Amino acid sequence: MTQSKKKLFVILNPIAGKGKAIKAYPQIENLLKKAGADFEIVLTEKPGHALEIARGLSDTTVGVTVAAGGDGTCNEVVNGLLTRDSSLTGGGGTPLFGILPIGRGNDFAYSAQVPHDPEKALEILLEGAAIPLDVGLVHGGFFPNGRYFVNGIGIGFDTKVGFEAAKMNIRSSLGYVLGAVITVAKFEPSPVLEIHHDNQTFIESSIIVSIVNGRRMGGSFFMGPNALLNDGLLDFCVIRHPDSRRRLLNIVLKYPKGKQTECEETTYGRGSRFFLKALERGMAAHCDGETICFDGKELTITCIPNALRLISKSKFIKS
Repeated sequence: MTQSKKKLFVILNPIAGKGKAIKAYPQIENLLKKAGADFEIVLTEKPGHALEIARGLSDTTVGVTVAAGGDGTCNEVVNGLLTRDSSLTGGGGTPLFGILPIGRGNDFAYSAQVPHDPEKALEILLEGAAIPLDVGLVHGGFFPNGRYFVNGIGIGFDTKVGFEAAKMNIRSSLGYVLGAVITVAKFEPSPVLEIHHDNQTFIESSIIVSIVNGRRMGGSFFMGPNALLNDGLLDFCVIRHPDSRRRLLNIVLKYPKGKQTECEETTYGRGSRFFLKALERGMAAHCDGETICFDGKELTITCIPNALRLISKSKFIKS
C-alpha cells in the first residue's frame, strides 16, 4: 500500500544543517505541489518545538508525520508522536512516520536507506510502504521519565566528540572527525561501568559505549555496523580503555569501516534491555545527539519493537 493518498504533515527545522534545511524548503514545497500531494509544512521556532507540534497531532487528520531536518529533528518528532494523549491516536494505532534528511549528519536516514536528495526522499514518502520500526527508550540523567530514540545511545568518547563538534561552525561530518581528533588528544580517564544486558553482566573501564538501533553516528562512524531497525534488539559495542593515545586512535580509525569488533578491547552483541551503573566516575551520554547526562550514574535502556511505522522502500531485515 502506498502513502500517496495520506496527508503528509511536514515538521521542518529551518536551522538544521546549519541553515541548509531552510534553503530546501521551496524545493520541497514545489515537488509536493507538482505531485498533487495533500500536505502541510510547519516550521519549528525553537528547540523542542518539533516535539510539541508532533505531540498535538491527531491521527484522524494527519496520515504521515514527517521530520524534515537532521537526527535531532527526527528525535523530537518521535518523542512527540509517542507521548501523545490517547485521544489523538485513533484508538492506539501505530503512528506513521517519515523523514526528509536535510540536516547535517542524517545518520538515521542512512540506516533507513532514505537518500539525502529531497526529490528522491519525497518519492519514497509518496510511494513507499509502511515498515515496522523499533524505538529505544532511555531512563536516567535529564530524563528520569524517559527519552525515546531511533538511532542510538553514545556514552563516553562518542558524546564528548559531539560536544567538541557542536563548538565548530562546520556543516559536514568533518566537525565530528575534528571532534574525534581533539577527544583522542585529551585521552581523559574512562568511567568504570557495571553493564547488565538481558541475563549477562560485566564490569569494564569503558571509553566508548554504543547501544544502537541504527548503524551510523557522526556522519561517518559505524557504531553498529550490523544493526537492524526492526529486529526487536539493540546492538551494543563496548571498548575497554586502551593503554595509550596511539592505541585509542587505532581503535577510532576502525569505526569509519565498522571494524572495531576486530579489536581485543571490544565486547559486543545484541540485547533488548540494558542497565548501566557507573562504579567510578560518571557517564557523559547522548541519544540521537540529545544530551542525556554529563556525569550520570545510572541509565536504563530498553528496545520497544515495532513502536512506529516508517515510510520506506526497504524492509531492513532480509526475508
